[in-house]
Amino acid sequence: AAQVRKLQRAFSRSIREFEYQGSHMCVYPMKVNQQRSLVEEYLREGSRYDFGLEAGSKAELYAALALEQTADSLLVLNGFKDEEFIELAFAGARVGKRVVIVIEKLSELDHVLNIAERNESGGIPILGMRVKLYSKGSGRWEKSGGEAAKFGLTTTEMLEVIRRLEQADRIDMLRLLHFHIGSQLTDIKRIKNAMKEAARVYAKVYQMKVPIDLLDVGGGMAVDYDGSKTAFDSSANYSAQEFANDVIYTIKQVCDDENVPHPTIIQESGRFLAAYHALLITNVQDEIETVVEDITPIEIDDDDPQVVTELGELRESITVKNYREYYHDALEHREELFTLFNLGLVSLEDRAKGEVLFWDVCEHADKYAQQAKYVSEEFDDLRRLLCAKYLTNFSVFRSVPDHWALDQLFPIVPIHYLNKPPTEYATLCDITCDSDGVIDKFVDLHDVKQVLELHALVPGETYYLAFLLVGAYQEVMGNNHNLFGMPHEAHIYIDDEGYLIKKVIRGTTVGEATERARYERSLLHDGFRRLINQRVKDGELSEAEGAELAQFYESRYDAYTYLSVNGAKTRSRRHTDY
Repeated sequence: AAQVRKLQRAFSRSIREFEYQGSHMCVYPMKVNQQRSLVEEYLREGSRYDFGLEAGSKAELYAALALEQTADSLLVLNGFKDEEFIELAFAGARVGKRVVIVIEKLSELDHVLNIAERNESGGIPILGMRVKLYSKGSGRWEKSGGEAAKFGLTTTEMLEVIRRLEQADRIDMLRLLHFHIGSQLTDIKRIKNAMKEAARVYAKVYQMKVPIDLLDVGGGMAVDYDGSKTAFDSSANYSAQEFANDVIYTIKQVCDDENVPHPTIIQESGRFLAAYHALLITNVQDEIETVVEDITPIEIDDDDPQVVTELGELRESITVKNYREYYHDALEHREELFTLFNLGLVSLEDRAKGEVLFWDVCEHADKYAQQAKYVSEEFDDLRRLLCAKYLTNFSVFRSVPDHWALDQLFPIVPIHYLNKPPTEYATLCDITCDSDGVIDKFVDLHDVKQVLELHALVPGETYYLAFLLVGAYQEVMGNNHNLFGMPHEAHIYIDDEGYLIKKVIRGTTVGEATERARYERSLLHDGFRRLINQRVKDGELSEAEGAELAQFYESRYDAYTYLSVNGAKTRSRRHTDY
C-alpha cells in the first residue's frame, strides 16, 4: 500500500510541475507475484487512483477477470496469445472490464478481427501494439530491449497492423502503444532515451489519424536492493520522483514538439510495488564445522616430521610485523605436508597435526591483516576461507531463486541481538543437498561483500535472520528442489498504532510435496507397509513394533518439509484467520 501511494504521489507531483495535460495510471503485472492476498491489497489501495492489472497468460487472465476493479481501470493483456486467450479477453470486455489486448504478433490481430465479427452485440476490447524499440535498458535484463528483443512489433509490422485495421474498419479499436525495455532498469539515462523514442513513435502513429491516447511505458522501475543508489545491477541511480519527472517531462517535450495531445501514461512497475511486501524470516540451524573449528592446543614432539615442526615455529613466532611472510611460508609448508603424505613419508596423525598448525597460523595472519589500513586481495580470500558457515533453515531455490540463478543480491540482517556488535563473519548454507545452495554474496554500499557480519551462535538460543525485499518474483518462481515447499506464511498489517496478524497459513507438508512429484499417499503407505510386513514375516519385527512403525511413518505425511527449530515439533496446521 505504501508503494502504491509513493508511486502515485511522484507522478501527481510531476504532472502538476510540468503542466502535463494527460494523466497517469498503473497496472500491476501479475507475473511479478500472483498471490491473491497481494493482488487484492494492491487493487484495494489502488482503487482510488484507478490502478488496474496486467496479465500475460490464460491463467492470469482467468484470475484477473474475477477480481473487482474500478470501472475506469485497465486490464492490459501482454504476452503471446492464441484464439482461446483472445476469446477470454472478449468475455472480459462483455462483462464491463476495460480490457486492452496488446498485439505482439500479426497472427494475433487475425484472431481479434475474426472474434470481433462474431461479437458485434457484445463489448469490444481496446487494442494496443507493442513496439520493439531500438533503445535498450540497463542491468541484468538489458537484452529484454533493443532490436533483438523477444517481444514487440517491428516498424513494418506496426504499419501493417494499422493498415489491416483500417481495411477492416476497426481502426477505432487501436488506442494504446506499449513498450518495455527490461526489468530492474538501473540507469536513468537509458530510461530517458527509451521514453524519447517511444514518445516519438506515439506521435507519428497519432499523426496517421489513429485515435491513440494511451502510452504504456512498461515496467522496469528498479528497487535499490543494496542501498548504493548507483547503476549497479542491484541498485538504481535514481529515485521514484526522478523517474516520474523524466517520464513526464520527456513525453511532454516530444508531444509538444510534434503538436500532438499528451497521452495517458500507463505504467507496469511490478517489482517496485511488490518487492517490499514480503520478507523471509528463518533460523540459523547450526554451524557447519570446518577445519578451523577443530583447532586445539598442539604440542610439538621431538619425533615430529620437520615440516610439522616448522609449522609449529611459525605459529609461535607470527606477529603483526611478519604475518604476511609467515603466511606465505605456511602455504609452502602445507603443500610440502600433502606431498610427503601422498608419498607415504608422514602418518595420518602427522598430517592432522600439520593441518591444525597451518590453520592456526592462518587465523593469526587474518587477525593481523584486518588491522592494516589496506587489506590485500589474498587476505580477503583468506577471510572468506576462515569465515563461519551458518546452516540456515531454508532453500535458496525455493525462497530466493534469483540469487542462485542471477546472483541477485538481497539485504539480509539479524532480527535480534541488535544492541550487540556482530563478532563473526559468515556465509549462509541452506538445507538442500546441493552445493549451489549457498549465499556468499551480500549487499554493500561500495562493493559486493563475500561475507556477512553476524553474531556468534549461543547454545540453546535461536538466532533468526531476515531476508528483505523478496516480494517480487521470488515466491512465484521458487522451485521444489529436494521437495522443500513453501514456508509458513503470516499476513501482517502495520500502521501507526501497531500491527495486526490477520492470517497465518501453514507451509507445505511432506505429503503435499511428494504428491506434487506424483507420489500418491496410498502408494507410499502401501509400499512402506509391505516392507514392514516382510520384516514381521521374517521374525525381525513383532506385530506391535510393525504397527508402531507404520503409524510413525504415516504420521510424517503431515510434517513440515523444513527442519525443526531447536528440536521443536513441526506438525503443520491449517491456516488460521484472526
